[in-house]
Amino acid sequence: MSRYNIKKLLYIIIVLILTCAGSVLIPNAVITNNAKQKTFTNVQVITKNKVGIVLGTSKYLSNGSINLYYTYRLEAAALLFKAEKINFILASGDNLTSSDELSEFKEDLVKLGVPPEKIYLDYAGFRTLDSMVRSKVIFGQESITIISQKFHNERAIYLAEKFGIKAIGFNAKDVSNRYGRATSFREYFARTKAVFDILINKEPKYLGESIEIN
Repeated sequence: MSRYNIKKLLYIIIVLILTCAGSVLIPNAVITNNAKQKTFTNVQVITKNKVGIVLGTSKYLSNGSINLYYTYRLEAAALLFKAEKINFILASGDNLTSSDELSEFKEDLVKLGVPPEKIYLDYAGFRTLDSMVRSKVIFGQESITIISQKFHNERAIYLAEKFGIKAIGFNAKDVSNRYGRATSFREYFARTKAVFDILINKEPKYLGESIEIN
């Protein structure tokens, strides 16, 4: 291979590396910066909203142990409700999995002291984008408090705002074990996909009839 061809190949490789890096790092920076001063860890200072939407995740990991993301999100939702910073909890998740994720959410929220009549379930929250859009289109909320870990709240706020929803986040405790680190790594690519979904005008998988939260 000639020296010219080697230089050309190296140039192409460098361009590809920079393009791939930019496609991950730029969306991450955009979403992080957009969420500044919009997520909270102190229940005393967060603004009150009628509805807090807790984003679903499975109760158990593949090895059978409790998923701490699940535990911490429920604890955060119950804390916010008891502090009277939300009047209702909307649990949004995926009903296509083998376990009944949202029924477990409701059952465990009740155990934490949340009255069952204050809990609504959205079984078509297949993705964060779906959960955000459905909170407005199906459940009639134009201002919401999102309850999840900070990294997830930041992405959800970005998506919510793109669909005309005023959103803030209440940060559940994060997970620092190996599973938590793997989740944090995957979040970079989830953010790239979130930005791409907005660019291509991605819509929720399913909408349906309106449901009043009252």
